[in-house]
Amino acid sequence: MTEPGKSPPLSVAPSPAARPGEVPFVELQSFDTLWFQVAGTVCNLACTHCFVSSSPTNHTHEAMTLAQIVPYLDEAAELGVKEFYFTGGEPFLNPEMEAILAKTLEYGPASVLTNGLMLDPARCGRLAALAAGVEYSLDFRVSMDGYDAESNDPIRGEGTFERILEGISNLVVAGINPVITVTEVHDDNGTVRGKERFFELLRELGVERPRLKILPVFKIGAEAERSAAYESWQVLRDVDAPDGDWGHLQCSSCRMVTDQGVWVCPILVNEPSGKMGERLKDTLNAFPLAHPACWTCHVYGVSCKT
Repeated sequence: MTEPGKSPPLSVAPSPAARPGEVPFVELQSFDTLWFQVAGTVCNLACTHCFVSSSPTNHTHEAMTLAQIVPYLDEAAELGVKEFYFTGGEPFLNPEMEAILAKTLEYGPASVLTNGLMLDPARCGRLAALAAGVEYSLDFRVSMDGYDAESNDPIRGEGTFERILEGISNLVVAGINPVITVTEVHDDNGTVRGKERFFELLRELGVERPRLKILPVFKIGAEAERSAAYESWQVLRDVDAPDGDWGHLQCSSCRMVTDQGVWVCPILVNEPSGKMGERLKDTLNAFPLAHPACWTCHVYGVSCKT
């Protein structure tokens, strides 16, 4: 029986049947990257374009504990995984997040995707000390959706623009150079002038070497309600594969772990058909590119990696 206020676990549905020449399959060509939905779908924001609809009340996936994560790190090491990413929700809502990073950095490089609101000076100081004391790199991506409050706050919430800038500044003061991740939720975000505006903003904050990652929006989750869902024609077919190969897609080299098992990628964690198994070894088989979000990854050349 489901606890009050908690969503039931996602059930596992069979992957859509593929008819020859229609739904293509992507092979796991190399297992390079492992993602963790470390905060579940719980977030301190409710961004109107969030493809997993994260919010303070979304408990579809719960936060993962260090004890849950370590077996996956061990299995990842056996399979040759090279780097680790942490997302949510908001990762720093997980009370064990810093301990999880310290443990992960014994295995390889780690990156955290955060909204920046919990990056106070004390935390940034601890993160900088952690990064300085290990062999592998520790990177941070801070999300925002506009170069001013007028463009950012309608998407992320009133007052968030200034709070994000404060978090970025705290990282910079601590000696950490974050990557800023921006979606094309506004048409000009990805233009030359839009990028220049973001770089100007980062330089004003003291970032000497600004880094910017632009991503398209995925028309699922909250974004499907904000704008529109996918059209029926936005699907992949075998003939769409460049040179007959899908190796350019991130799902050819990554998997995503949540508290409920292993999914094909970070985008489809709310899709029951996206779950591939309980352990990493259960997910080494090919996956059908049947979801419209796969079309976005292909057409826009999307990689969730930094």
